[in-house]
Order: sequence, then C-alpha cells, then structure tokens
Amino acid sequence: MSEPTDRPVPPEGPEPSQPGPGAPQQPYGTPYGQQPPAGAPYGQQPPYGAPPGQPYAGYGPQPMTQGDERTWAILAHLGGVFLSFLVPLVIWLVFRDRSRFVDQHGKEAVNFQITLAIGYLVSIPLMAVLIGFVTFFGVWVCSIVFSIIAAVAASRYEPYRYPVNVRVIR
Repeated sequence: MSEPTDRPVPPEGPEPSQPGPGAPQQPYGTPYGQQPPAGAPYGQQPPYGAPPGQPYAGYGPQPMTQGDERTWAILAHLGGVFLSFLVPLVIWLVFRDRSRFVDQHGKEAVNFQITLAIGYLVSIPLMAVLIGFVTFFGVWVCSIVFSIIAAVAASRYEPYRYPVNVRVIR
C-alpha cells in the first residue's frame, strides 16, 4: 500500500499557456504575443501621463496666472504693514521662480521693509531726546502710505519703485 503524501503531483510537461524553457521572454510593457512599436526602446514603457512619442515634462515651477500675480504682489506690499519683512520675504522666496512680476514686487517690498526696520531702529535711541517719537511716527506713516501706493500699482499690473529704499536684495 502507498503512503499518502501532501505533495502535489506535477503535471506532465509545461503548461500550455506558458512557453517552454529556453523560449525568449516578452519585453516589459508589451502585451503578450506582440512586438514593441518601431522606435520604442526595448523593454521600456513610456512614463505615465506622457503622450506617446513625447518626452516626459517632469515637475517644475508652474507659471502663474495674471490674477494670481496681482494678488501675491498686493499681499507682499500690504503684508509688510502688519508683520514687517516676514510676509514679503516669504512671498518673494516662494513665488520668485514662478513669476517675474511677483519677483520684482517681492524684492521691492522686502527691501522697503528692511529700510523701515532701519528707520525704526534709529528712532528708538532717539526717543531719549524726544525727537525719536517724531521720527518713529514718520516712519510708520511712510510705511502705510507707500505700501498702499505700491499695492495700487501692483493691482494695475504696473512696476513700482519705492522713493526711499535701501536695495539690499537686487
């Protein structure tokens, strides 16, 4: 009598749906039984999302619409009134590669906020002789007035240069 085994018995010969040993394999990305199209590299598939025959575009800074450019340029100028140079600096660093318009307005706004910070720092020690209160107030008024004028110029999609500005970032 034979002993029961848990091993399956292999069928005789190769399965009919697979080629035998030594048969050439199909390249990756080609349906079984078909050859790759002419000119396609052997064994490679075009990247996802790329039209056939076109190179893959990749990722990079996408250009901004004109409305987005205006919005970010306006926010760069007006954001400095509330949080000093931080808002224009972040806007300039994030969007400088995507738009020349935002790059120019962002640099101008950052430079103006640095100029204002210098004016505030000079005003603080001068407060000991009371003239510092006048200069501090004058710097604050210039901050609001020139930022609004710059924001209006940005909303018209025009370049703007502050009249009093130390250009640290060129």
